[in-house]
Amino acid sequence: MNADLERLIALQKLDSAAQDANRRLAAAPERESALDLRLETALRVVTTSKERLAENQNARRAIEKEVAVHQGRLSKFREQAMAVKTNQEYHAVQKEIGFAQGEIKTLEDQILERMVEADELAAQVKRAESELTAEQKAVEADRRAMVAEVQSLQASLEKVSAERAELVRAISPNVLATFEMVARKRNGIAVSEARDGICTVCHVRLRPQVFNTILRNEDILQCDHCNRILYFVPRATPVSADGVPQSSAQ
Repeated sequence: MNADLERLIALQKLDSAAQDANRRLAAAPERESALDLRLETALRVVTTSKERLAENQNARRAIEKEVAVHQGRLSKFREQAMAVKTNQEYHAVQKEIGFAQGEIKTLEDQILERMVEADELAAQVKRAESELTAEQKAVEADRRAMVAEVQSLQASLEKVSAERAELVRAISPNVLATFEMVARKRNGIAVSEARDGICTVCHVRLRPQVFNTILRNEDILQCDHCNRILYFVPRATPVSADGVPQSSAQ
């Protein structure tokens, strides 16, 4: 294989690795925000659950105050019933007593409903707190993993940069200039494998004579469509069961 072509293939692998590492590093703030959002969401569930429980308790206390008011009125009416002198007054007081008793019954039913609801809400708070604790542990683990990944990516970039600098020094200047020009125009991908007569990046069919030349990997040739530098990877020679190489078409 042409020495410069071999170096360009290696250079492309290094640049692609660096591009991928930089892309992941650039995504780190967004991933960090996603972790924060997970905690905020879990915390919001806890807060909302506690607020609903507090509202239930406040509503129950308000109803209990109403019950106390009606019980006071009921005691007053019962005292009045002991002091009335006519049947008309007695019936009027009994009517008030019945109304007060009905109101108390209705309010006590509402208190019972609030008590049942409070049990459910308390269970929800407990579940939400448990889920928050679990999410905090999971997010902390994810943060540690992300920090480790960032450190690994940064170390990888340093290594790639050093390897790239050494590799670039060995490539012919004009060949390197072609590589860098194509890379700038093609999102960092300047080298492409040619397979079955097609550029595997732009998927355009190559001219037969061009492909036949590429098969030898002896020259720096570019795709007529995307201008990427092309190379060919020979297929492995099939071997029969008895270990004898078999011929295969390119």
